[in-house]
Amino acid sequence: MTIEFLLCLATLFLLAGIGAPIAYAILIAALVYLAAGGNDIGIAGKVLLDGLYSSFVLLAVPLFIVAANIMNAGTISDRLLRFCVALVGRFRGGLGHVNVVASLIFSGMSGSAVADAAGIGKIIIEMMTKSGHFTRGYAAAITAASATIGPIIPPSIPMVLYALVSNSSIGYLFLGGIIPGLLMGAVLMGLNTWLSHRRGFAIEEAVPLAELPRLTVNAFPALLMPAILLYGIYGGVTTPTEAAAVAAFYALILATLFYRALSLGNLYRILVDSARSSAAVGIVIGGALILNYVVASENIPNILAQQLVGLDVHPLVFLLGVNILLLLLGCVLDASTIILVIIPLFIPTCRELGIDLVHFGVVAVVNCMIGLITPPYGILLFVINAVTGIPLEEIIREIWLFLVVLLAALLALILFPGLVLWLPRLFGYAG
Repeated sequence: MTIEFLLCLATLFLLAGIGAPIAYAILIAALVYLAAGGNDIGIAGKVLLDGLYSSFVLLAVPLFIVAANIMNAGTISDRLLRFCVALVGRFRGGLGHVNVVASLIFSGMSGSAVADAAGIGKIIIEMMTKSGHFTRGYAAAITAASATIGPIIPPSIPMVLYALVSNSSIGYLFLGGIIPGLLMGAVLMGLNTWLSHRRGFAIEEAVPLAELPRLTVNAFPALLMPAILLYGIYGGVTTPTEAAAVAAFYALILATLFYRALSLGNLYRILVDSARSSAAVGIVIGGALILNYVVASENIPNILAQQLVGLDVHPLVFLLGVNILLLLLGCVLDASTIILVIIPLFIPTCRELGIDLVHFGVVAVVNCMIGLITPPYGILLFVINAVTGIPLEEIIREIWLFLVVLLAALLALILFPGLVLWLPRLFGYAG
C-alpha cells in the first residue's frame, strides 16, 4: 500500500468524519491520490467519462426515478392503497399488513426505498395514526422496514449499480430478487401479526368483499406495470435500460390519460425533482468510478483475493464475514457508496472462492437495504422523520424487532442460495 493511497484514505475519512457529503469526500480523496502520485488530474475526467459513456445500463437509473415519482403523483398511490386495504385490511393489525403489501406492490414500480417511504409510505403512516389503533413510532417503523423491500423486487436501482461494478446480468439479478423480497414481506407481516395480538391492536372496519372486484379493476392498470417491465426484459423484447424507458413512459400515460391525475405543472415539478435525485446519484457514481480506478491501480482487490484464498477460507465463512462488515458499514454509509466502492473489493474473491455473483449481489443489496433502517445513520429513519415530523427516538424505539426479523431473512438467503437462484435458473441462468 503506497503513501499516495494512505493519503487518499486519510482524506476520505477526514472529510467524511467532519460531515462532508460522501460523494465530495470520495472525489477529493481520489484527486489527492492523483496529485500526490504526480499524475495528471485529467485522468479523473477521462475515467469518469469513459465509465459513464461505456455504461448504457446507467440510463436506467434516472428513468426508474422518473417512473417512481410519476407513480407517486396524483391518485395512483391512493388507488393502490384502497386495493391493499380491501385485500388485507380486514385482519388484525390490518393497516400494518396494508403497509407491507403496498410496499411489495409499489416496489415493482419504483426500485427505490426512499421513493417508497417518502411517497406511499407517508400516506399509509397518516392512515395508521388517524385510525388510533397504532402509535406514531410503530407506524413509522413498519413503514421504514417495509420500504427496504422496494429495491429488492424488480426494478431495482441498487441492483443496476451492482451490475455496473460486477458485470452481472441485470435480468438475472432482478429475477433473483423476487423470492427474497417476498420473504422479507412475509417475515414483516408475521411480526406485525404477532405484535398486533400481543399489543391488542384493534381490527379495522373491513371493506366488503363485494367491493374487491371494483377496486381491483381500478388499480389494475397500475398493477400491470411490473408485469410489463418483467415481460419486456425476460421476453427478449427490451434491454433493462429500454424497459426502464418503457416503465417511465407507461407511468406517464397512466397518470395523464387514464387516471387524469397529472397536470403540466406537476409534471414539470416531477421532472425537476427526478433530475435532482439523478444528479445526486450521478455524483456518487462519478466519485466511485474514479476511486475504483485508484483501488484498481493499487491492485487491492486481487491482493485481497489472494490473501483470503491463501488462508483457505470457506465460502460460507467469507459470505458471513462480508455481510457482517456490510451491516456495520451500513450504519454510517449510504447504500450507493457501499455498492459502488466497497463491494467491488470482494468480487474477485467471490470468483476465486466459487461464490455465484448473482447470489452475492442480491444478498449484498438486501444487506444494504437493511442498513437503511439501522441506527444511527439509517437514512430511511431520517426521511420518514422529515416527511411526517415523528420524532426519531420514537421511530428508533420501535425499529429493533423489525431489524431482527429482516436479519433472520438475510441469514436464510446466505445459508440457502437456492432462495435467490431458483428463479434465475428456471429462466436459463447457468450459475
